[in-house]
Amino acid sequence: MTWNIDIERIAGILDGSATIAPGVNVVRGSNWQGKSSFIEAIKTALGTSTELTEGAESGTVHLETPTGVYDVALTRENGTVTRRGEPYLSDEYDVIRAELFACLDERNEVRRAVRAGENLEDVLLRPLDFQNIDAQIETLQREREQIETELTQAREAKKRIPSVQEKVTRLENEIEDLQAKRETIDSEAGSDDSSESVRRQLSQARTEQNQAQNRVERLEQSIERTEQRLSERQDDLDALEIPEYNDVADKLSEARESLSQVERDAEVLQSVYSATEMVLSEDRLDLLTEVERDIDEDTVACWTCGSETTRADLADRLDALGSELTALRAQKETYRDTVEELETQREEISQARQRKADLEEDIAELKTTLADRKQSLDAARSRLEKAQGDVERLSDHVDAAVAELSDVESEIKYREAELEDTADELAQLETRAARVDTLETDLESLRDDLAELRGRKDRLKREAREAFDTAMQDILSRFGTGFETARLTADFDIVVARDGQEASLDALSEGELELIGFVAALAGRQSFDVGDAVPLLLVDGLGGLDDDNLHTLIEYLQQGTEYLVFTAYPEYTAFDGREIDPTRWTVANEKQASAD
Repeated sequence: MTWNIDIERIAGILDGSATIAPGVNVVRGSNWQGKSSFIEAIKTALGTSTELTEGAESGTVHLETPTGVYDVALTRENGTVTRRGEPYLSDEYDVIRAELFACLDERNEVRRAVRAGENLEDVLLRPLDFQNIDAQIETLQREREQIETELTQAREAKKRIPSVQEKVTRLENEIEDLQAKRETIDSEAGSDDSSESVRRQLSQARTEQNQAQNRVERLEQSIERTEQRLSERQDDLDALEIPEYNDVADKLSEARESLSQVERDAEVLQSVYSATEMVLSEDRLDLLTEVERDIDEDTVACWTCGSETTRADLADRLDALGSELTALRAQKETYRDTVEELETQREEISQARQRKADLEEDIAELKTTLADRKQSLDAARSRLEKAQGDVERLSDHVDAAVAELSDVESEIKYREAELEDTADELAQLETRAARVDTLETDLESLRDDLAELRGRKDRLKREAREAFDTAMQDILSRFGTGFETARLTADFDIVVARDGQEASLDALSEGELELIGFVAALAGRQSFDVGDAVPLLLVDGLGGLDDDNLHTLIEYLQQGTEYLVFTAYPEYTAFDGREIDPTRWTVANEKQASAD
């Protein structure tokens, strides 16, 4: 169950190897001994990094796991590092999931976004960009329509089986009765060569008459059904209404542009507000302008226009900016609602137009089929008319007994042919009907898949926020943080509370920000089932935590992964797990070991 890795010229490790065991694996060492480089080597084997030793032209990683062997080679060509070979992760979706939610080193984008106080929606939901959900929905919709058609046919076949089975039984009984009747007529009436010849001709003529009559009846019934379907399709087409929304595309483009403008304005105003708020809250106006201290009130020169003002006036202006920012946020939500409404209108028009095209195509096909079958009906009626003439002509030349026998034999042949056709039809119906349960299961599964895909983004946003809240409560129960709680808003902004009031992330310590960063990454790991792709969690850059907090964090992290690999300095006390000794590796000098 161990992972074995061999490293050559990756990051700061020129040559080295290690074994990763299930549970905790700690790389303990001082600076420039290859701790972070070892994490980069594992990331290279996974397929999420291409960190080649500075100055080296090539490097390799060989990884052996219980599921397979993986070799990756890095080559520097024209100043660019390229990767060859087969990494542990090859699917782009798996790579981005692992990069964001399994490789939690200092350069991890989730941890970086938390440290920078950025909105987390883009980084936490980025794997969705690699799933091409719209194309998957379109494919499943086509599969659903095909299965629905087959299921309708299978259900119709199941309904028809009893009547067709009854017809088979009736035909078998009729044939037995006719065969008995023929034996009786043969025994009662003599035969000679002349009567035998006429009888055969009459029998053949009547068989032809019966077959032609059956052909005419089938075509008439088929034409009737086709005309009925054509009428239904025409009615559907006449009743179809395409929604008339004026200038939807232009309005949607305009609404999106307006939304983009409001979002940019809000971002600019937020930057001004945050900077001004920080200067006032830290009481550092002297960094920007001259401050004249007075007993009653300080007087300052505005750093933008040079006019004289007071700190209270600046605070009032800051409140006004806050009000404007709130108004812009409300306007942004209004534009978002408008964009969603216009997108819905555009989809309704597209679906109605597609339905119209489908109906018109069905109508054209039905008209062609109807014309062909009417032409076949004319030919069948001509054939029937000729057969009826032949029967009338031959009937004049046979006596009653011969005519009766001929009728019986002709009827037997007709019934046998009809029985064969009906038996074939029954077999086809039984085969088709046997698929009802399978098709119903497939259809239900497709519907579930479609529903899951359509709601996947909203579901993942909800699950990520719930996972963040759950993990945060668990973290708070383990650590003595200086804030009471932290949560993700509906817009994926991090909000923390201290002393019962909302507090800025800038007020948190480095260690507290790191804890929140890990909580956010673990929320993404749970939402996107990252453990299914890679049972590994890599952690680096934890120097901001003291000994007790680091041990508490590691104890918490190891519960959610099969393999946990992290780095630590020698001054930290021992961990309950496998220690990987970096002193056995050959490492580059300080300049070359850029990853450490």
